[in-house]
Amino acid sequence: MDIQNEQSVKRKKSFLQKESGLIWRSKPFLYSAGAVLLLALPLLVSNSYTLHILILSLLFAVLALSWNLLVGYAGIFSFGHHAFFGLGAYVSALVSMKLGISPWLGLVLGGLAAALAGLIVSLPVLRLRAAPYIAIVTLAFAEIIKLVASNLVDLTRGELGLNGIESFDKIGPISFTLAHRESSYYLILLIMLMTVFIISTIMKGPIGFALKAIRESQDAAESLGVNVTRYKLFAFVVSSCLAGVAGSFYAHYIHTLTPTSVMNIDVMMQILVITLIGGLGTIIGPIVGSMVLVIGLEYMRFLGDYRMMIYGALLVVVIVFLPEGFMRKLFPKAKDL
Repeated sequence: MDIQNEQSVKRKKSFLQKESGLIWRSKPFLYSAGAVLLLALPLLVSNSYTLHILILSLLFAVLALSWNLLVGYAGIFSFGHHAFFGLGAYVSALVSMKLGISPWLGLVLGGLAAALAGLIVSLPVLRLRAAPYIAIVTLAFAEIIKLVASNLVDLTRGELGLNGIESFDKIGPISFTLAHRESSYYLILLIMLMTVFIISTIMKGPIGFALKAIRESQDAAESLGVNVTRYKLFAFVVSSCLAGVAGSFYAHYIHTLTPTSVMNIDVMMQILVITLIGGLGTIIGPIVGSMVLVIGLEYMRFLGDYRMMIYGALLVVVIVFLPEGFMRKLFPKAKDL
């Protein structure tokens, strides 16, 4: 009897351990815990500089999430995503400075301008099927946009940059100036959560299934009646719009813009590395990757030039040993994180 009781206790203990493991590995738990942590972070931060780094982390999370919609879910290897970020930033800043339009409306206009640019560039790009050609064409598009912004000196002031860009208008007692970074943090957090909601909703519906089918095999998707061009256009436009909204926020948060700061290839490389570290084709991955990379690099500045060596070494390690990203490695049984 004692042996049977002992075996029964062990079975119950094993069952409880298994169940608890499933709970903390489940998507609802991960999403809820992550949201609570992000909401509480400003209360735990003691200085404005750290809060600034957290804001940049969330900003790049939005960019990585939007790019991941193209690459991770639709299989479109675009290397010109930073162009839409820059377009959104410049459109929002210019309509605010030149036309006196509210930055809140600029947030929408920046997203729409980026979406329109995404639609225009995607029409010829999506005729290409080979990933290297798509990457080259989109990268060339981004360089053209950067050169145009640099040379339209009368409008953009070129590399002298736009200075004195207005902050977002106050909402009652809530101010969005540099002295009130908490408000900016919660605004970009809201934008990020909306981005997560939009992408999650898309991927759970028929459009998401179509995009995944296209990613796996365009020929097979076409044979099943999927309109490949239409769904690719949809992914490109939505992704570009989200990047443009992120750019608009950046312009009214930083208050200064130059073509190099928002349209340089460094921005694209950072988006790429963040997504690879977190995990392609995941929702949480780009958010975690952004936190790890942006915060990690910022707090390694004391290493000087060695910081970039570590950055490169980290990328090599991830590609070789964790090609699926941290989130896929940590939660192999959790599908579509």
